[in-house]
Amino acid sequence: MRSAFSKAIVDAATADPKVLLLTGDHGYALFDEFRQRCPAQFINAGIAEQNMVGVAAGLAKAGFKPIVYGLSAFVPVRVLEQIKMDVCYENLPVVFIGDGAGVVYSSLGSSHQSTEDIAMLRPLPNITILSPSDAYEMAYALQHALQFKEPVYVRIGKSDVGGVHKAVPTAPIGDLLPVAAGSGNSTAFIATGSMVNTAVILAKQLGDCAVWSMPAIKPFNTAQLLELAAQVDNLVVLEEHSICGGIGGLVSELVAAGSGDRARVIRHGMQDRFSEKCGSYSYLMREHGLDNASLLSKLKEVLPAEKN
Repeated sequence: MRSAFSKAIVDAATADPKVLLLTGDHGYALFDEFRQRCPAQFINAGIAEQNMVGVAAGLAKAGFKPIVYGLSAFVPVRVLEQIKMDVCYENLPVVFIGDGAGVVYSSLGSSHQSTEDIAMLRPLPNITILSPSDAYEMAYALQHALQFKEPVYVRIGKSDVGGVHKAVPTAPIGDLLPVAAGSGNSTAFIATGSMVNTAVILAKQLGDCAVWSMPAIKPFNTAQLLELAAQVDNLVVLEEHSICGGIGGLVSELVAAGSGDRARVIRHGMQDRFSEKCGSYSYLMREHGLDNASLLSKLKEVLPAEKN
């Protein structure tokens, strides 16, 4: 997924000299090719992320097309005010890349983990929020983001958990993307980012349930969701993000506001707490109950029909 990101921004910058890449002293190996091929379009703003967003906003107003890269604990979390006032308020075409979302930087502690970025950005007007699950969804997300028509945040989580698509999706931005058709109408999974692959595994273990990926969190196809919620009994939502304000909250809000009989929404994400210890990524996913074994056990308790 990171390779797809690197290729897309190199292609964009070589095609258009107004495309600029700004980084807050991160991502050097990732940007080796960019710096080699487009050295004049690379800006290391240093460990000054808030200033970096202000610079990007000024460049956008001057006609440039800035891509702002940082760890998601810093972009967007540290720079939320600047994203709100400098970019979203002006509706400027700045692309924000938040790398290492969720608990990818597991050994660095809570200061480098980002489980609240979606919740922080969802209320901001004008911003698009994208959360690709594999290399194909990354290409899909960047096809939209690199049009530079509005502020866009691209959330990059764990990039090596396995692919779920066989080609770049072509659906409109905002649609849920089908990953597994399933054979029944009892339960369907909706997941985003790293958790889509987990949803595929769980869906098979629980009886061939349907799986949908949510690469676009904002904008979002509400009508499509409500149609799905009318067809199944349970919607299981998985995310490597806090259950407060994430996609589980989004799905719950929209389903609750819809009319008619709707599915029960079952949310699984980080609970309302920080990571208690440092360790490997797999360890922290177990600590937060988002590993396959923990989720399977929990879902079997609340989905008794799926046991048979």
